[in-house]
Amino acid sequence: MNGLINYVSCGVLWLCLVVKAPDLLRHRRDPYLGAICAVLGLAGLCFLLGAPPTVGAVNRLSGVPNLAAPLTYAAITGYCAASQVLIVRWRGGPRVDRTVRRWTLAYAAVVLGIGVLFALGDAPVERRTDLDTYYATTPFIAQMIVLYLVAHLTAVTVTTFSALRWARRVRGGLRAGLTLLGAGALCGAGYSTAKLVAVGARWSGRDWSALGTAVSPAAAGLGALLTVVGVLVPLVAPRVTEWRRAGRTYARLGPLERVLDDLLTRRALRLPRPRFASPATRLMWRQTSIHNALGHLDAYLDRDLYDRTRARVLAATDDPERAEAAAWAAVITEAVRRESDPAQAVAAAAGGGSPPGTSSPGSPVGPHLGPAPGPAALGRIADVLATAPPAPVLAAVPSGTTTAGTA
Repeated sequence: MNGLINYVSCGVLWLCLVVKAPDLLRHRRDPYLGAICAVLGLAGLCFLLGAPPTVGAVNRLSGVPNLAAPLTYAAITGYCAASQVLIVRWRGGPRVDRTVRRWTLAYAAVVLGIGVLFALGDAPVERRTDLDTYYATTPFIAQMIVLYLVAHLTAVTVTTFSALRWARRVRGGLRAGLTLLGAGALCGAGYSTAKLVAVGARWSGRDWSALGTAVSPAAAGLGALLTVVGVLVPLVAPRVTEWRRAGRTYARLGPLERVLDDLLTRRALRLPRPRFASPATRLMWRQTSIHNALGHLDAYLDRDLYDRTRARVLAATDDPERAEAAAWAAVITEAVRRESDPAQAVAAAAGGGSPPGTSSPGSPVGPHLGPAPGPAALGRIADVLATAPPAPVLAAVPSGTTTAGTA
């Protein structure tokens, strides 16, 4: 057995730890973040110490046969305590610190007991994979094995019930994380149960060592995978939700940017498109481009057209937000047309004024419209442009009236 699965599992766990390390350095006093990093670090250490090549190296370098066993058991015990502390930190409450201290002290006593029992016992024959069953009847070594297995089974059982019970009371990423964490702890219970059964069989004269050498490692590996994913899901879920929301908003603003595209290109108002950027960065880029265009069009925005369009749509829909969006869509579309109209530009340059019923480019066409639309309003304007692009000439101009911004 080359321990490849152990080393791969350890690498994945410690890679997650490296990702979280900068946050831990910035927030050293955050107990919740500390518990997460402890779970990741100790879980990886369990796999590292449990790999047969590592077991052999530790025993050889130390000169103590089977020294790797109590070290591995201590790491497993610490991992159990860290998992339970993480659950306690997640749940919160008025007695969090006291509960954490109790779990920490209890499992510190278990680690101390493992060390003392190993020192009192005698395990001269190196066993890299089946020490639990091989020394199941050896004084002190057998008690050490039972102590760590019972402590492990207790911790994962409590973690399973706590996580799954709490998962029913929450929603979203936290619920998914708790469910996965509970499932991982349940697999951990399978690990210690299989080893205890194998040890019990050894006491009765049977050889069920395959439970400890095949079934238990598989259960431990699956449990560690589920646990790590469960720990990371609540951390990643908010960011994924934010990216999904940003992606939807980015796509939603597409119709509005397309109306402004010619202006953005001609006037070089658009920043370089970001490459390999997050959805939030791309959304900011699109919003910035739109605001740059609206700032350039400020002098071309027709307040008269805005008021008439808003009144007409409000009377038809009784929806103020829809009416405001339709009015903005109308004046933006008309402002883009006016800004790019060569005839008006030539007339203005010649000093001859604008054609009847129009305003000259570069000069205000009426009272200022006020602040540019906010992010939510931009989305509603884009929705109007996507469903029915407004035609400013149909904006319900009273008969016989000539207004700036109409032809």
